[in-house]
Amino acid sequence: MIESFRVGCLQFCADDDLSANLSQAEQLTREAHAAGAELICLPEYFAAIEVDDQTTLKKALTEEQHPVLQQFCRLAKELSAWLQIGSLPIRVSETQVNNRAFLINSFGEIVARYNKIHLFDVTLADGEIYQESKVVMAGTELIVADLPWGKLGMSVCYDVRFPEQYRLMAKQGASFMTVPAAFTQTTGEAHWHALLKSRAIENGCFVFAAGQSGVRKTGRATFGHSLIIDPWGTILADAGSVSGFIVAEINPTRVKEVRKMIPSLRHG
Repeated sequence: MIESFRVGCLQFCADDDLSANLSQAEQLTREAHAAGAELICLPEYFAAIEVDDQTTLKKALTEEQHPVLQQFCRLAKELSAWLQIGSLPIRVSETQVNNRAFLINSFGEIVARYNKIHLFDVTLADGEIYQESKVVMAGTELIVADLPWGKLGMSVCYDVRFPEQYRLMAKQGASFMTVPAAFTQTTGEAHWHALLKSRAIENGCFVFAAGQSGVRKTGRATFGHSLIIDPWGTILADAGSVSGFIVAEINPTRVKEVRKMIPSLRHG
């Protein structure tokens, strides 16, 4: 039988100060590990949220050049912990980046990469406008990676509104889903908990969603409430709206139990 393990999700407010963001991210990673987390998940764009899209593009680096990747690979090896380091803008051309999530093993090796498929191009009722596709190239490939405790389906933020992606990953054997995010305050208040619980319930899987929180100097507000949810839809931990981390015990056998009771993955 696969043993249980502890997962941690970090939460903080990343602005455009790379050094300050990384200092906070590393400190919280160490604290979550000290609290027993063997897999630690960070939010989308945890290293920096720039003032605008063009600045994001201007500062973006290739994967090979990226000091943040190098730093967190070293950290994973030092702690002997698995890290799902949210996502980073990775330069793929002069005019585009990928919003790329990474999974790093306990030896400090990158073992999986996922490029965000669904891009956040929306206009909200209060005049908030987001056009992620201005600088981000959409990914095309689903990623299901191996963890010591089972298979992990990788996604990023806006992907959570597309249930077919998670169903396909579950049918590929994923018992766990990661959803690093920088959900807006407006959409988070309305939909965050409902969407994440739905993805867990529909697929009989655990969901680990590390989110950004707080208000940046540009006025952009993110919702927080990083969540760890079990396959029955029960919230095991909720980080609320403040910076910090959550940790919960994960029993992989719970996935089999729930999928046996409600075998919806076999019904459609």
